[in-house]
Amino acid sequence: MLYSLTTAALLFVMFLTIIRALKGPTVYDRILAVNSFGTLTVAMIAVHGFLADRPEFLDIAMLYALINFIGTIAAVKYVKFNNLGFPTSDEQKDM
Repeated sequence: MLYSLTTAALLFVMFLTIIRALKGPTVYDRILAVNSFGTLTVAMIAVHGFLADRPEFLDIAMLYALINFIGTIAAVKYVKFNNLGFPTSDEQKDM
């Protein structure tokens, strides 16, 4: 009973983060919403693993959390600098 309420609450909050990602006034609000959605997905995987009595799901949740973190950093870097660290064609000409 408690676990189904937890799952329902997580799904409701995930729905709210999708709304924030679509309506966010700035791109940084959208990135933060996607990051929050990823964090809630990690929590959902952990709850499902606990309910199914599958402790290996925690490993999957931790891996997903790392991927979520790296993806968020890459998205913010791309938005801020308009590239991911690769030299642009103008910078290659200067070399």
